[in-house]
Amino acid sequence: MMKSAILVRPGVIELREVVIPKPSTGEMLIRIKAALTCGTDLKAFRRGHPVIPMPGAFGHEFSGIIAEAGKGIRRFREGDEIMAVHSAPCLACRYCRKKLFNLCESIMQTKILGAFSEYILLPSHIVKQNVFHKPLTLSFEEAALLEPLSCVVHGMESLHIQENDQALIIGSGPIGLFHLILLKDKGVHVTVMDNNKDKLRVAKKLGANRVSTPEAERQQSNFIGFDHVFECTGIPEVWESSIRYLRRGGTVILFGGCKSGTTATYNTGRLHYDEITLRGTFHYSPSDVRKAYALLGSGNIKLAPLISGRFRLKDTQEVFEMLSQGRGIKYAIIP
Repeated sequence: MMKSAILVRPGVIELREVVIPKPSTGEMLIRIKAALTCGTDLKAFRRGHPVIPMPGAFGHEFSGIIAEAGKGIRRFREGDEIMAVHSAPCLACRYCRKKLFNLCESIMQTKILGAFSEYILLPSHIVKQNVFHKPLTLSFEEAALLEPLSCVVHGMESLHIQENDQALIIGSGPIGLFHLILLKDKGVHVTVMDNNKDKLRVAKKLGANRVSTPEAERQQSNFIGFDHVFECTGIPEVWESSIRYLRRGGTVILFGGCKSGTTATYNTGRLHYDEITLRGTFHYSPSDVRKAYALLGSGNIKLAPLISGRFRLKDTQEVFEMLSQGRGIKYAIIP
């Protein structure tokens, strides 16, 4: 038996004993060394989430050690330290055949959850595509950042980002700060906008050229606007207001996921005559994961400062209560 944090209903997490899964052919059982909180987990804790069943195990950012490998595994063996993401495309559906792997028809149905546990089972399609040996230079906590970093890499792939471009990040939560670190690595001049002054101080420490509030940014004059705007709040009203900060010909990346059923309205004149681009971004493809893995292994980006603290598995409820109160960025759960 193993211990697993179960999200029973919004606001309630229980630590329960569950059966340790047994790997079949092509599968691997991972002993979790570090699991990280994320915004999706927090949404589920606060109000539930359509792709996180309750009651059930949750958490999907992790790294660990192979406890048992099923038959047919060639690239890995028991005892290897690994890092992985929690999904992989089927490679056979209509979207996969078009190489739109992040939009695979079954990717959300075949993902795995349960990183806030002592063990997690990786199915064969994930083992084949999205599992990597952890470099010795990375801690297990840093290695667990592979999944969110892959999402941010995917959102930037469509942009022709150049050194000294002007970028605005709306929202200074974990994802906003991921964007900040990657953009600074590309030599971009970055402004981070939020109403939370504590989080803006963190953004400044992480290298933001400017920090601002929506009110202060609206009062800017003699500025043609930003080349790239990254919306990282998931609030429909902020989606709508994001284009006011964009220069003609610029692009808004709508990263923050809004609640299902919500809508946003835009000025048609800006879309047409200013030729701006609104681009949604979702999940990642295996190529994005490989790029994120290379970035983490390079040592060029420092993401460890995003981890606000480390807690034991039994403290998972307390951790999410702190996040609900706006305390901390990301926390590591250490089984």
